[in-house]
Amino acid sequence: MNGGISFWYAHDGLPDRRPPLSGDTDADVAIVGGGYTGLWTAYYLKKADPSLRVTVLERSFCGYGASGRNGGWLYNGIAGRDRYAKLHGHEAAVRLQRAMNATVDEVIAVAAAEGIDADLHRGGVLEVARTPAQLARLKAFHAHELSYGEHDRELYDATETAARVRVADAVGASWTPHGARVHPVKLVKGLAAAVEALGVTIHESTPVTEIRPRHAVTPYGTVRAPYVLRCTEGFTADLKGQRRTWLPMNSSMIATEPLTDDQWAAIGWEDRATLGDMAHAYMYAQRTADGRIALGGRGVPYRFGSRTDNDGRTQPGTIEALRRILTAFFPALAGVRVEHAWSGVLGVPRDWCATVTLDRATGLGWAGGYVGSGVATTNLAARTLRDLVLTGTPTDLTTLPWVNHKVRRWEPEPLRWLAVHTLYATYRTADHREESLRTTGTSHLATAANRIAGRH
Repeated sequence: MNGGISFWYAHDGLPDRRPPLSGDTDADVAIVGGGYTGLWTAYYLKKADPSLRVTVLERSFCGYGASGRNGGWLYNGIAGRDRYAKLHGHEAAVRLQRAMNATVDEVIAVAAAEGIDADLHRGGVLEVARTPAQLARLKAFHAHELSYGEHDRELYDATETAARVRVADAVGASWTPHGARVHPVKLVKGLAAAVEALGVTIHESTPVTEIRPRHAVTPYGTVRAPYVLRCTEGFTADLKGQRRTWLPMNSSMIATEPLTDDQWAAIGWEDRATLGDMAHAYMYAQRTADGRIALGGRGVPYRFGSRTDNDGRTQPGTIEALRRILTAFFPALAGVRVEHAWSGVLGVPRDWCATVTLDRATGLGWAGGYVGSGVATTNLAARTLRDLVLTGTPTDLTTLPWVNHKVRRWEPEPLRWLAVHTLYATYRTADHREESLRTTGTSHLATAANRIAGRH
């Protein structure tokens, strides 16, 4: 199957849609977007104050976007940490990292408390190097993570890496325990049900066309609320006045047929850690609960005019590129069948920094720009939005350095399209050169691309 939202929905089934908004109404908090950010925010607001009237507005159904299409990496990465260290000091960024480490525990604990069976398996995150240049980056990355207090992270040589998972040509790896595999759709469905059980009103098939102070405007009516929170991530560009706020970056995935016992024996991967690499155009993968490999990476990185896909349909060339990554990592799977391919968008700010913001004067708030690290970050963002809405005094969360961070807008078209496609072509070229030349240093092309993109 190509598209159909994602493999996760093909596996677990599409949900029945909740009724749309049927006219003007009032709430204490209106949340625009029924993905992880919006649902977690509704959850924590109602848990903190059950009397609150909280309304979630979702243009399709809860989890239609990145929350139902991601790679299922519940881990402690957060976009922009190094920039926050430069802006606010190293200790402030260490606090942010510690909060992310704890967030992995928080999601697992809430899922257990709410009876959400999301195929969670805490195997950590393993990131491998397959070339000399990648190994140099891996060692630098590992040391950098230690500097942020992650002293339980482990560095492996080629033999130790093979003991975890047998990736072809792997020369080393870095592993952190702060990660888990998750079935994205089972998590978002369970979270939506838990939110409704708390008394939150969810309206699906209700696109919000404009957000303004104390108003969320839809074709079916307006929700008036003292606080209106934008939780739309990669679909933010569809809102009035938000075309250049966050760039909707495409990421694509494939899922194999279930592997045989012999195939798993050839690969290893018994601890079921989520798997990534140190390439510039990186990949990410998980071993699913039903014995498949779900693997993703960049295909067509961006569509002109910030357009989004049609229910996850993916270009054949992208599917074949992902299959080549699969068989390069695991040559024993050369004959394995790919049963599903899909795509989705993630939100990318101009400076690649995730943010949480609330303007108490207007009541407008937002969270997002996770750059692909949103499965856990959404939870931290939601708890931070809760504190910003309910507490007028600083808390441990509202004083984290990503709160109220301001970032400039993306360039207009066609500059935006040209820049993104050129950058990712450069990253792919850099990966190819590093692999073919076997150099130990990072390609100057990738260094220049990072500088131009604003990633460093």
